Amino acid sequence: MKSFLSIIFLFLIFQSLSAQDNVRKPNIVFILADDLGYGDLGAYGQAKIKTPHIDQLAKEGMRFTNFYAGTSVCAPSRSALMTGQHTGHTPIRGNKELEPEGQQPLPDSVQTIAMLLKANDYVTGAFGKWGMGMVGTSGDPTNKGFDEFFGYNCQRQSHRYYPTHLWHNQTKIELEGNDLSSKVVYAPELIQEKTLEFIEKNKDKPFFLFVPTVLPHAELAGPEDEFYALYEHAFEEKAHRGQPYGPQATIAGYTSVDKPRATFASMVTRMDAYVGQILGKLEELGLSEETIIVFSSDNGSHREGGADPEFFNSSGGLRGNKRDLYEGGIKVPLIVKWPKQIQQNVTSNYLGAFWDILPTLTDISDSPNTAYSDGISFKPTLSNSKMQKQHAYLYWEFHEDGGRQAVRMEDWKLVRLKVRNPSQSTYELYNLKNDPSESRNVVKEHVAVFEQLKRYMDEAHVETDVFPLLTKE
Repeated sequence: MKSFLSIIFLFLIFQSLSAQDNVRKPNIVFILADDLGYGDLGAYGQAKIKTPHIDQLAKEGMRFTNFYAGTSVCAPSRSALMTGQHTGHTPIRGNKELEPEGQQPLPDSVQTIAMLLKANDYVTGAFGKWGMGMVGTSGDPTNKGFDEFFGYNCQRQSHRYYPTHLWHNQTKIELEGNDLSSKVVYAPELIQEKTLEFIEKNKDKPFFLFVPTVLPHAELAGPEDEFYALYEHAFEEKAHRGQPYGPQATIAGYTSVDKPRATFASMVTRMDAYVGQILGKLEELGLSEETIIVFSSDNGSHREGGADPEFFNSSGGLRGNKRDLYEGGIKVPLIVKWPKQIQQNVTSNYLGAFWDILPTLTDISDSPNTAYSDGISFKPTLSNSKMQKQHAYLYWEFHEDGGRQAVRMEDWKLVRLKVRNPSQSTYELYNLKNDPSESRNVVKEHVAVFEQLKRYMDEAHVETDVFPLLTKE
């Protein structure tokens, strides 16, 4: 009898383990807007631009109010996201342009989110703007864990919405009719088509879909379609004179635009519609309940190409914009929907940043992690657990305009300007709880706090030959 019961017991254990093995890993879709400000979404207070799909996503998931980008400009912010390291450690710390087309590549030695998920049998794809390594280099997205890439490899090329070409893995895709004089193919629309095809093609496998859309980054440009019609007569306008398509156009220029406010608003709403199409495709294929959706932006709101962040309150009342290490340059929206795990329509004040994304996604998917991440998994926050770890501090660098650093500890924020010239370097200390707009420098009133944050600032930065900060380049 005991032998019979033992056999039954072992059989039940085997069945349980087999059932666990058959549980599909969650799909992960990470959508990264380009230069979208903290206040550019309805869910974060935007009153002039319609973003219904992303607002609905926030209602169905968790909206974070205390989350930060990697830094205040494209490539290093994305490097922090991909590697799980803040800008004192991550290999790419600035926008370093290389010829003939591309930016400083991620090195061979660094693992990315995509590499770790791929090691756990995820199919991986990236569609949009890369900017972390030219085709054929160590930083090529297909060398950094992505099975498929389609879009702009080079962020300089992505200044134009009607570029001469895009890249599909190592194949250059010439866009017929686009020659910097004529505008035929709107690149975001083509990239969106390929994004939806990836979901369809991989519906039967767990996948990681990274969508670093170029919208609503300058230039301000797009078809005069239903999105533009929503705003064509909505605002008072002043034409912006830039570098229009034609004989004098350059790759890195921004076009002229007659109605910059209407155009910017239409680009944000177009991006929102693309998010809606991705959500709709997942629903159509029966994948919604087993897919984690993450939405964020690579840095704060921008001023390029005629953009008017003050008119739209794009920074949500915060000080600064893109390239600033004040809140408006680095604080970003973060929305996460995880069906059956996250309660709907909840807000979190978890204090985190891009380098938390890697350990969180590997934690959620039971994928291997890296030993060198600066991040903390916020899976406990998503799961409404009381066991959430907290950062001692967050740290950022910016390598233009003489160099800048910033560190946040709880409600305190220290900003250092003109880092490369110590004789002119200045420090600003703010209490964000009492002064969220960073208008009152209290560095002389809280010397002990200043000294602690300065120690963190010094500790966080590790000098690098490729992106020196404490010495002149």
